[in-house]
Amino acid sequence: MRSVPPMAGAYVFLTVTVGVVCTAPAFSPGTSWSAVGLLACVYAGCEQVGRCRIIGRRAPRGMGTFFPVLLAGAFLLPPAAAALVAVPGALLARVEQRPKWLRRVWRAAQLALGIWASARVFDVLGGPEAVSAPRFPYALVPGCAAALVFCAVLTVLDGGILATAERVPPRTAWRGLFLRSLAPVVVHGLAGLVMAVLWASPYGPVASLLVLLPMYISCWVFAQYQRERAAHQATIRALVQAVDIKDGYTRGHSERVGQASMMIARELGMAEERVEVLRFAGILHDVGKLGVPTRLLRKDGPLTPEEREVIQLHPEYGHEMVRGIGFLGEARAAILHHHERLDGSGYPYGLVGTQIPEFARVVAVADAFDAMTSTRTYSRARPVAVALAELERCAGSQFDPVMVRALVAVLGRDGWHPVVTADEVGVVSVRVEGVPVSGAASR
Repeated sequence: MRSVPPMAGAYVFLTVTVGVVCTAPAFSPGTSWSAVGLLACVYAGCEQVGRCRIIGRRAPRGMGTFFPVLLAGAFLLPPAAAALVAVPGALLARVEQRPKWLRRVWRAAQLALGIWASARVFDVLGGPEAVSAPRFPYALVPGCAAALVFCAVLTVLDGGILATAERVPPRTAWRGLFLRSLAPVVVHGLAGLVMAVLWASPYGPVASLLVLLPMYISCWVFAQYQRERAAHQATIRALVQAVDIKDGYTRGHSERVGQASMMIARELGMAEERVEVLRFAGILHDVGKLGVPTRLLRKDGPLTPEEREVIQLHPEYGHEMVRGIGFLGEARAAILHHHERLDGSGYPYGLVGTQIPEFARVVAVADAFDAMTSTRTYSRARPVAVALAELERCAGSQFDPVMVRALVAVLGRDGWHPVVTADEVGVVSVRVEGVPVSGAASR
């Protein structure tokens, strides 16, 4: 079972405790358990959509397609009762990663708090009277306000779990989360408002459930997109595995460069979308080595000038290999230019300074750092502190000083815990003096 950081465990425990306190009043007389039960059953059934062959066995986790059911509960029920609607579905939801029970409990508490807060805002703004009347367009005001609060609560809690469990820097943990989820949640809030109005009308609850039909269609479309993206990621993994097999002494290098690139990007405050693309850039930066003879990659000792010229073609090979993968975006430029140097002495085109794409400057630092802290056929691993000192020495001539400072800062604060694959040769922790950084990063 994957270990849970103490801070993350305490954060989840606190969230669950607050959720229990908020839902406790629902167990007093007067709660409409029939409405709570029906909405909870509908939401729980919707959460199982990922197992439906029509939608797809691996529908995206937590995509919020059925938030209308939860928000309809916030519009129809008292806050404490509305919060209970999310609990059964969240506890029964499909979870891929361990610890599964903790992830389910966390998701239930998170959704319960979000719905409780949105129901409170809806009630304060006179939403229940506007729905039962109905009073349009005024009913849109409490409905949209409740959806905004729901989105804000989920954002705050998601950022907290990123900071405590995933060790994302606090200043970037919340960046972009609210804006990314705002539009979908508002749309789902409007759908939930329509459900609530139909529920309170003479047509009753059955008619209100018809609103879910277009949401199922949107789920199907989104699932198609996710499957296509998953296929791209599988292709990337296959390419990386092929490189690792061919160049066995650098096995795991690609994943570690991707990890270091992400750390630099987050320290620089990049948006999470760019951070993800930069991770792909780090993972795929050496994919062009598939076009280089294996004997050169595994050669002991220095390369001849002719052999070095052959190896220096790998960025162009790699760029050609990934040209057709559209979602890589800026990553393609990083694959092509990650061996350029600020002073213009790099390859393949001898770019100078800011002519080198930003992603390439990040990957260059991450690549050199991992090369120096890993044992290879031509060098022994260095301690992290020695590698960082070498990067700082070469900043301004070989590496972008901004990227070097970012790596030094994040490693000084969070340390270096490199990814180790299942078939890793286990040499990452060796700490022996090695060769200059120019030699370590030359291949």
